[in-house]
Formats: sequence, C-alpha cells, structure tokens
Amino acid sequence: MEIKIDDLSDPRIEEFLNEHIEDMKSVSPPESKHALDLEGLKEPSVTFWSAWEKGVLIGCSALKGLDGTHAEIKSMRVSTKHRGRGYASKLLKHILNEATLMGYGRLSLETGSMPFFNPARKLYESFGFRYCAPFSDYKEDPHSVFMSLDLANNV
Repeated sequence: MEIKIDDLSDPRIEEFLNEHIEDMKSVSPPESKHALDLEGLKEPSVTFWSAWEKGVLIGCSALKGLDGTHAEIKSMRVSTKHRGRGYASKLLKHILNEATLMGYGRLSLETGSMPFFNPARKLYESFGFRYCAPFSDYKEDPHSVFMSLDLANNV
C-alpha cells in the first residue's frame, strides 16, 4: 500500500469522499455530521493522504492542525470492499508517525456513538486513544464520542 500526500484533484478522490459523506448522512443526523467536504479538506490547516494499492484507491485520512501542539484526525476511511484487511491500522500508524514528525503532542478525534462506528472506536482504542470531553469547537452530542491520544506518552 502506498500512502501519499494528496492535493485532492483526482476525480476518484472526490467520488470516494462523496461516498464517505453519504455514509455519514445515512447514520448521523445533519447536526451531528462533522466530516469535512472536499473544500474543507483543502484548507491550509489540513494535510490529506490517500492510500493506493496497484492504482486502486483504498483509503484516505487527514490531519487538521488545531494549534501548534494539538491536531484532529479527520476523514479516516477505508473503502467498503477493502475493510477487514488491516488497511485502517496502516493508515492510523501513518497518521501517528506524521503527527509526531509535525511536532504535535496530542491527537484528538470525533466519531459517531452509533453501532455503525463500533469498528472505528475499537481501532482507536487499540492504539491507545481514550474517551474525552469535546475539544476545539465541538459540543456535547449524544451522536458523537470524542477520543484523544497523548503522543508523547505513546512512543
């Protein structure tokens, strides 16, 4: 699997992200959908990676800087037909390494509280993420859970 910084110009990325947004709309009420759209992922505070295998887009992830020491994981996704093969773990390892290289000391994320998101929560838990209060501009939401990882203590 090749993971690379992506400028979001490939139409396959746009299609992939649109599927992600539609999935989120199908399981989360509109006020609880926090996935960034294509334009949001192009913001200067966001680094976006795509993951490819033999020319096939299999996943993506993004890191949004919140301040000089804290970043948020955004748009972590593996295509439906490639799930269960360890790609999400490889993407998450990549994000953790890149965040450390960028000088972040803490990573946080928001994900859904519904059963649909159980695999994501279990993945993050397995990497040491712990449940926390809402961070940044998030508010308490029964459809969201918040997790955080102290990178300095996770080496």
